[in-house]
Amino acid sequence: MIEREGPLSLGAFRAESGLQFEQPVPLDAFVAYGKWVQETAVPDLDRRAVTHVERHDGRFLVRLDDGEELTARRVVIACGIAPFAAKPDVFDALPAPLASHTSEVRELEAFAGRTVAVIGGGQSALETAALVVEAGASVEVIVRSSNVVWLRGHTVIKRLGRLGPIVYAPTDVGPLWYSRLVSQPPLFTLLPRESQDRIARRCIRPAGSHWLRTRLEPATLTLGRSVRHARAVDGRVELSLDDNTVRMVDRVLLGTGFSIDVTRYDMLADDVVAAVRREAGYPVLGRGLESTVEGLHFLGAPAARSFGPIMRFVSGSWFAGRALTARIAGASRSRATPKANA
Repeated sequence: MIEREGPLSLGAFRAESGLQFEQPVPLDAFVAYGKWVQETAVPDLDRRAVTHVERHDGRFLVRLDDGEELTARRVVIACGIAPFAAKPDVFDALPAPLASHTSEVRELEAFAGRTVAVIGGGQSALETAALVVEAGASVEVIVRSSNVVWLRGHTVIKRLGRLGPIVYAPTDVGPLWYSRLVSQPPLFTLLPRESQDRIARRCIRPAGSHWLRTRLEPATLTLGRSVRHARAVDGRVELSLDDNTVRMVDRVLLGTGFSIDVTRYDMLADDVVAAVRREAGYPVLGRGLESTVEGLHFLGAPAARSFGPIMRFVSGSWFAGRALTARIAGASRSRATPKANA
């Protein structure tokens, strides 16, 4: 990744915190960086949860978890992807904790001494598998594709020298050339819908960072195989694969990605959700990432269909933040300007 500069950059964090780290950024350093950004930019953060959002008299009524209610002209939904965890139907009959999505994994120590099947070939699946191996589990990674794509973009950039930053964007999403295109949503969205979808799929295809390869050496990688049946047997899981082989494991971890569907944001009232125009679960967004419900905005992955794949990543916040504030500021100026007499 090519680092950006600025008062909230990784470089600024290193200088102020005194922490020294290289890329890939270690998880604890990245978490510390995120907290530092919050404390620096939004020190008066209100940590109460929002339990309900409805429309009321042309505004939004927002209810908090302590019962307090607020009204607002605009609501910005930036609630992440946790509600969108995708779990293939074949695993529906398995109860927790026998099967869980990788996004739900919290206590790695619980896997020590167990046999674990990790399903998937993307970063979430592969990195979780590495962490579980390091926690003391015996791990098999079952990947539907016949190969694992290993990302080595940083080495290619170094080989290109001064040309690297020209053909590869600092947003670090997508392969060479495509990364430059998707880093500029106003340009990317000029493409035909079919081209946008094709490029987006290429940019976010299942892949793992190259630095995971050595950490996964103790694990078994089974490629080109899918799970046909899964059932609980005496507190364990029996997996039947499409080559007629069977696995008996203690736990199954699903690194099977996320399926965006904003109706799963349970704090949104039914009438609000119904008024949001959607395509394949994504809200259709206009200027300032505003939905078809006036004053209701969506940030992050739900904005990816309207503005491209970088909306799924922290590096896309440069566009989302500027577009949102410009829209709000423009609307505020419009309300404050008296209309001329006819």
